[in-house]
Amino acid sequence: MTTGQTTYARRIGTFSATMLVIGGIVGSGIFLNPAIVARRVGTTDLTVLAWVLGGVIALLGAFCYAELGAQRPQAGGGYVYVRDAFGRLPAFLYGWALLLVIATGAEAAVAVTFARYTAALLALPPRADVPIAVTAIVALSVVNVLGVRFGAWTQNVFTLLKLAAIAVVIVAGLLIAKAAPAPGAFAGPFAALTPPVGLGATVVAIGAALVPVMFASGGWQQTNFVAEEMIEPEKSLPRALVLGTSIVVVVYVLANLAYTRALTTPGLAASAAPAADVLGAALGSRGRAAVSFGIACSTFGFLNLVILVTPRVYQAMAADGAFFPALARLHPRYRTPAAAIALQGVWATVLALSGTYEQLNDYVVFGDWIFFGLCGVAVFVFRRREGAPARFRVPLWPLTPALFVLAALYVMISSVGANPRNAAIGTALLLAGVPAYLWWRRAARAGRAGEQG
Repeated sequence: MTTGQTTYARRIGTFSATMLVIGGIVGSGIFLNPAIVARRVGTTDLTVLAWVLGGVIALLGAFCYAELGAQRPQAGGGYVYVRDAFGRLPAFLYGWALLLVIATGAEAAVAVTFARYTAALLALPPRADVPIAVTAIVALSVVNVLGVRFGAWTQNVFTLLKLAAIAVVIVAGLLIAKAAPAPGAFAGPFAALTPPVGLGATVVAIGAALVPVMFASGGWQQTNFVAEEMIEPEKSLPRALVLGTSIVVVVYVLANLAYTRALTTPGLAASAAPAADVLGAALGSRGRAAVSFGIACSTFGFLNLVILVTPRVYQAMAADGAFFPALARLHPRYRTPAAAIALQGVWATVLALSGTYEQLNDYVVFGDWIFFGLCGVAVFVFRRREGAPARFRVPLWPLTPALFVLAALYVMISSVGANPRNAAIGTALLLAGVPAYLWWRRAARAGRAGEQG
């Protein structure tokens, strides 16, 4: 997406793009969510199966986004695909949801999580959490205004650190399981789980478990937001998506095998912090401190990723005349969407200060999967209109995008079923974007008429 004479700078290679994919998926979820999954399915086999299914869905999505990114290597990613396939209103609603809650809520939540673990490591009082979170948002916003290369370097460092932290947990968990496999040896007392009985109950339980699994496994799509800043994106983006997502799937499955072998499934279900319990058993207080450091690194890297990539969506919206005109302009020196980065940072800071981000995020988590599904359908739309792309094609066509669309529908329905009230409020928040879109479109037309007059 170009704006005037200033264009995006192509600074991201395949390695950095792969780190963006991994960093966009791995946050704090793999350190915390496995306990929720174990409680919802009740057995070791189903726990691991839920993570395998989540990985398969993530790979299906990565393949779909790889084809879309190779066809349309433009800034904005999913916004561009939805716009070109279904029109500007649904595309605007996607960007609206990102700015209103999805991206900014995640930014605020992750910043506060980073702050809590950092404060614990530094022995600071709880009142330091919010100031640390706001400082992190501001600092990373400045870094990413200064150029995509600085943001990518930051991402590379913290992605490697988070992978190292998870690798330590995996090794410790598997070694503990071999040394002392007695049930409940590490997690303490816990209640017996009730596994689902029958196919129908199992399907429902797996669906409920997939909600936290996909929360931890989503994020591969964010790298597409910066496709216009990649070197040879038609090649590097598909490679990064497939390789990065595959690495995360393997890491997640291994991590859950380590959790269930070290803690047992009932112990995992009872654990408030599985990774800390595993390393605490292996290394004592030093192990728990190592987990806190790992989560701090992981959340800081994810925070940087959200700040780096998502403002490209608002810039694309503004360039289409569907958002504040100032957001369409890139910084003339740094060639970044500085105004869009600032807007997202301000709203995320407001959410962090208000403490409403977790509740708001619960309202629209299902909405993310609406737009994932639409992007899956967009693969069919573009194939029908334009034929098969030359650069990258999803394997096993048309099964891959069809399965991804069905999986997105399954996760969305499961999320709605788990909390209908939140889904209803989230739908209202999405629909609130309709009058906003109409207002901006009217303002854009009035502006063009004024220029012609």
